[in-house]
Amino acid sequence: MKNLKITLVAAAMALAFSNGALAQTLSKAEYKADKDKIAAEYKSASAACSSSTGNAKDICMVEAKGKQKVATAELDARNKPSAKASKDVSTAKADADYALAKEKCDDKAGNDKSVCVKEAKAAQAQAKAAPKAPVAPATASKPDSEKPAAPTSKKESTGEYVDDAVITSKVKAAVLGESSLKSAEINVETYKGIVQLTGFVRSRADIDKAVAVARGVKGVTSVKNDMIVKGQQ
Repeated sequence: MKNLKITLVAAAMALAFSNGALAQTLSKAEYKADKDKIAAEYKSASAACSSSTGNAKDICMVEAKGKQKVATAELDARNKPSAKASKDVSTAKADADYALAKEKCDDKAGNDKSVCVKEAKAAQAQAKAAPKAPVAPATASKPDSEKPAAPTSKKESTGEYVDDAVITSKVKAAVLGESSLKSAEINVETYKGIVQLTGFVRSRADIDKAVAVARGVKGVTSVKNDMIVKGQQ
């Protein structure tokens, strides 16, 4: 009887340990590597903001910080998937979008600024209320013999992702630094040095100016224009 009790206790301890192991889907090394990558991307993006001044610099920094918080929330959700973790990701995204939109409102004044802030706040509330799909958990670690060969393509390296993040930050800062484009709603995305500009502007001249400014940023290989003149969409 005594041996049976010992066996049951041992089995319960093993089950508890097994459940704890399953709850964490990333190894400590993998988690730390991803954490370090997020920190490196934030450091590069925030450093790029130093070339800007005034509110353009503030916007650049807020965006960099928002991306860091979202990436961290997503990492935690992959590491320990749960309903709370998924909600934390949605909250981080909504808060980051709101902080960025609110900072951009500082370029406006009077009633225009008040309306801008209210719209940003409403968008944040709507984003938090909308149901989000849970973040997919990371797959369990496989033995080295079963793992696919490490990618050799440059697009998979941390260095390139950091470079694209830096280019995006620099282009945004350069665009916001142009007095004629401060009121424009221009979004910037970068992939392998190719910059895509989207959003709404006041005139064709603004489009030409934004494209020219983007092309002048170091590291930009080409610029894809998907901007739309207000009233012509």
